Amino acid sequence: MSLREVVYCGVCSYPPEYCEFTGKLKRCKVWLKENHPDRYNELYGAEDETAEDAAEIDAVGKKLGESSIGEERENKLEKDLLKLQTKQENREQRELAKKLSSKVIIKREARTKRKFIVAISGLEVFEIDMKKLAKTFASKFATGCSVSKNAEKKEEIVIQGDVLEDVETYIHSLLKEKGMENVKVETIDTKKKKKPTTETK
Repeated sequence: MSLREVVYCGVCSYPPEYCEFTGKLKRCKVWLKENHPDRYNELYGAEDETAEDAAEIDAVGKKLGESSIGEERENKLEKDLLKLQTKQENREQRELAKKLSSKVIIKREARTKRKFIVAISGLEVFEIDMKKLAKTFASKFATGCSVSKNAEKKEEIVIQGDVLEDVETYIHSLLKEKGMENVKVETIDTKKKKKPTTETK
Protein backbone atom coordinates (compact mmCIF):
# COMPACT_ATOMS: atom_id res chain seq x y z
CA MET A 1 0.00 0.00 0.00
CA SER A 2 1.48 3.33 -1.13
CA LEU A 3 1.52 6.20 1.30
CA ARG A 4 0.11 9.53 0.20
CA GLU A 5 2.44 12.52 0.44
CA VAL A 6 1.25 14.98 3.07
CA VAL A 7 1.40 18.58 1.87
CA TYR A 8 1.82 21.40 4.37
CA CYS A 9 0.96 24.97 3.39
CA GLY A 10 3.94 27.29 3.06
CA VAL A 11 1.90 30.19 4.48
CA CYS A 12 0.11 28.83 7.55
CA SER A 13 2.01 25.50 7.90
CA TYR A 14 -1.26 23.49 8.12
CA PRO A 15 -2.46 20.87 5.61
CA PRO A 16 -4.34 22.70 2.77
CA GLU A 17 -7.77 21.43 3.84
CA TYR A 18 -7.39 23.40 7.11
CA CYS A 19 -6.25 26.71 5.57
CA GLU A 20 -9.77 28.15 5.67
CA PHE A 21 -9.68 28.12 9.47
CA THR A 22 -6.48 30.19 9.77
CA GLY A 23 -7.73 33.54 8.46
CA LYS A 24 -5.12 33.43 5.70
CA LEU A 25 -7.10 31.55 3.06
CA LYS A 26 -6.35 33.89 0.15
CA ARG A 27 -2.59 33.74 0.72
CA CYS A 28 -2.77 30.00 1.21
CA LYS A 29 -4.66 29.54 -2.07
CA VAL A 30 -2.05 31.51 -4.02
CA TRP A 31 0.76 29.44 -2.51
CA LEU A 32 -1.06 26.14 -3.18
CA LYS A 33 -1.91 27.07 -6.76
CA GLU A 34 1.73 27.91 -7.48
CA ASN A 35 3.34 24.93 -5.75
CA HIS A 36 0.72 22.14 -5.91
CA PRO A 37 -1.76 22.92 -8.73
CA ASP A 38 -3.25 19.41 -8.67
CA ARG A 39 -4.05 19.68 -4.96
CA TYR A 40 -5.45 23.19 -5.56
CA ASN A 41 -7.81 21.90 -8.25
CA GLU A 42 -8.85 19.01 -6.01
CA LEU A 43 -9.83 21.39 -3.17
CA TYR A 44 -11.06 24.46 -5.03
CA GLY A 45 -11.63 23.44 -8.62
CA ALA A 46 -15.43 23.03 -8.12
CA GLU A 47 -15.75 26.02 -5.81
CA ASP A 48 -18.17 28.77 -6.86
CA GLU A 49 -15.37 31.26 -7.41
CA THR A 50 -15.94 34.29 -9.63
CA ALA A 51 -13.78 34.83 -12.71
CA GLU A 52 -12.71 38.16 -11.23
CA ASP A 53 -11.40 36.50 -8.05
CA ALA A 54 -9.56 33.83 -10.06
CA ALA A 55 -7.93 36.49 -12.26
CA GLU A 56 -6.83 38.51 -9.23
CA ILE A 57 -5.33 35.45 -7.54
CA ASP A 58 -3.39 34.67 -10.74
CA ALA A 59 -2.23 38.30 -10.92
CA VAL A 60 -0.93 38.14 -7.36
CA GLY A 61 0.93 34.94 -8.16
CA LYS A 62 2.47 36.53 -11.25
CA LYS A 63 3.68 39.48 -9.21
CA LEU A 64 5.33 37.10 -6.75
CA GLY A 65 7.19 35.37 -9.56
CA GLU A 66 8.48 38.68 -10.87
CA SER A 67 9.49 40.08 -7.44
CA SER A 68 12.67 39.27 -5.57
CA ILE A 69 12.77 36.94 -2.58
CA GLY A 70 12.87 38.74 0.74
CA GLU A 71 11.03 41.20 2.92
CA GLU A 72 9.86 43.33 -0.02
CA ARG A 73 8.21 40.31 -1.62
CA GLU A 74 6.44 39.35 1.61
CA ASN A 75 5.15 42.89 2.15
CA LYS A 76 3.89 43.08 -1.42
CA LEU A 77 2.14 39.73 -1.05
CA GLU A 78 0.57 40.77 2.25
CA LYS A 79 -0.82 44.04 0.88
CA ASP A 80 -2.17 42.57 -2.36
CA LEU A 81 -3.88 39.64 -0.67
CA LEU A 82 -5.35 41.69 2.17
CA LYS A 83 -6.79 44.07 -0.43
CA LEU A 84 -8.25 41.15 -2.37
CA GLN A 85 -9.70 39.53 0.75
CA THR A 86 -11.24 42.81 1.96
CA LYS A 87 -12.77 43.41 -1.46
CA GLN A 88 -14.35 39.96 -1.51
CA GLU A 89 -15.65 40.28 2.07
CA ASN A 90 -17.20 43.68 1.32
CA ARG A 91 -18.91 42.31 -1.78
CA GLU A 92 -20.30 39.34 0.15
CA GLN A 93 -21.60 41.66 2.88
CA ARG A 94 -23.30 43.90 0.31
CA GLU A 95 -24.92 40.91 -1.39
CA LEU A 96 -26.13 39.52 1.94
CA ALA A 97 -27.53 42.91 3.01
CA LYS A 98 -29.32 43.22 -0.34
CA LYS A 99 -30.91 39.80 0.07
CA LEU A 100 -31.99 40.41 3.66
CA SER A 101 -33.53 43.78 2.77
CA SER A 102 -35.44 42.30 -0.16
CA LYS A 103 -38.87 40.79 0.04
CA VAL A 104 -40.84 38.21 -1.88
CA ILE A 105 -44.32 39.21 -2.99
CA ILE A 106 -47.03 36.61 -3.55
CA LYS A 107 -50.16 38.07 -5.10
CA ARG A 108 -53.52 36.42 -5.76
CA GLU A 109 -55.68 38.01 -8.45
CA ALA A 110 -59.21 37.16 -9.56
CA ARG A 111 -59.46 36.83 -13.34
CA THR A 112 -63.08 35.77 -13.54
CA LYS A 113 -65.76 34.87 -11.02
CA ARG A 114 -64.21 31.48 -10.29
CA LYS A 115 -60.72 31.66 -11.76
CA PHE A 116 -57.62 33.03 -10.08
CA ILE A 117 -53.88 33.38 -10.68
CA VAL A 118 -51.03 33.62 -8.19
CA ALA A 119 -48.02 35.76 -9.14
CA ILE A 120 -44.68 35.49 -7.32
CA SER A 121 -42.01 38.20 -7.66
CA GLY A 122 -38.79 39.18 -5.88
CA LEU A 123 -37.08 35.79 -6.12
CA GLU A 124 -34.38 36.78 -8.62
CA VAL A 125 -32.12 38.27 -5.90
CA PHE A 126 -31.84 34.89 -4.22
CA GLU A 127 -30.29 33.25 -7.30
CA ILE A 128 -33.31 30.99 -7.82
CA ASP A 129 -33.86 29.49 -11.26
CA MET A 130 -37.30 30.92 -12.07
CA LYS A 131 -38.01 28.59 -15.01
CA LYS A 132 -37.07 25.52 -13.00
CA LEU A 133 -39.26 26.66 -10.10
CA ALA A 134 -42.16 27.31 -12.50
CA LYS A 135 -41.89 23.71 -13.73
CA THR A 136 -41.90 22.52 -10.12
CA PHE A 137 -45.11 24.45 -9.40
CA ALA A 138 -46.74 23.22 -12.62
CA SER A 139 -46.03 19.62 -11.61
CA LYS A 140 -46.89 20.11 -7.93
CA PHE A 141 -50.25 21.79 -8.54
CA ALA A 142 -51.05 20.11 -11.89
CA THR A 143 -51.78 23.47 -13.48
CA GLY A 144 -50.44 25.98 -15.96
CA CYS A 145 -47.40 27.98 -14.85
CA SER A 146 -45.13 30.43 -16.68
CA VAL A 147 -42.44 33.07 -16.20
CA SER A 148 -43.15 36.58 -17.45
CA LYS A 149 -42.20 40.23 -16.89
CA ASN A 150 -44.32 42.30 -14.53
CA ALA A 151 -45.05 46.04 -14.69
CA GLU A 152 -41.65 46.76 -13.07
CA LYS A 153 -39.89 44.77 -15.83
CA LYS A 154 -38.88 42.08 -13.33
CA GLU A 155 -39.43 38.36 -13.69
CA GLU A 156 -42.37 36.81 -11.92
CA ILE A 157 -43.89 33.33 -11.83
CA VAL A 158 -47.58 33.19 -12.73
CA ILE A 159 -49.55 30.13 -11.58
CA GLN A 160 -53.06 29.36 -12.79
CA GLY A 161 -55.33 28.50 -9.87
CA ASP A 162 -56.25 29.47 -6.33
CA VAL A 163 -53.10 28.12 -4.62
CA LEU A 164 -51.99 31.12 -2.55
CA GLU A 165 -51.61 29.31 0.79
CA ASP A 166 -49.73 26.35 -0.70
CA VAL A 167 -47.36 28.64 -2.61
CA GLU A 168 -46.65 30.72 0.50
CA THR A 169 -45.76 27.59 2.49
CA TYR A 170 -43.46 26.36 -0.29
CA ILE A 171 -41.66 29.72 -0.64
CA HIS A 172 -41.02 29.88 3.13
CA SER A 173 -39.47 26.39 3.07
CA LEU A 174 -37.40 27.28 -0.01
CA LEU A 175 -35.95 30.39 1.64
CA LYS A 176 -35.24 28.44 4.82
CA GLU A 177 -33.20 25.92 2.81
CA LYS A 178 -31.06 28.82 1.55
CA GLY A 179 -30.59 30.22 5.08
CA MET A 180 -32.86 33.18 4.28
CA GLU A 181 -35.71 32.46 6.69
CA ASN A 182 -35.61 36.10 7.91
CA VAL A 183 -36.52 37.44 4.47
CA LYS A 184 -39.96 39.04 4.43
CA VAL A 185 -42.67 37.30 2.41
CA GLU A 186 -45.61 39.60 1.67
CA THR A 187 -48.95 38.24 0.46
CA ILE A 188 -51.41 40.41 -1.41
CA ASP A 189 -54.92 39.03 -1.84
CA THR A 190 -57.10 40.80 -4.38
CA LYS A 191 -59.66 38.01 -4.34
CA LYS A 192 -63.06 39.52 -4.97
CA LYS A 193 -65.45 39.39 -2.06
CA LYS A 194 -69.05 38.53 -2.62
CA LYS A 195 -71.40 41.44 -2.27
CA PRO A 196 -73.97 40.95 0.52
CA THR A 197 -77.39 40.13 -0.83
CA THR A 198 -80.30 42.31 0.17
CA GLU A 199 -83.57 40.69 1.05
CA THR A 200 -86.67 42.03 -0.68
CA LYS A 201 -89.87 42.18 1.27
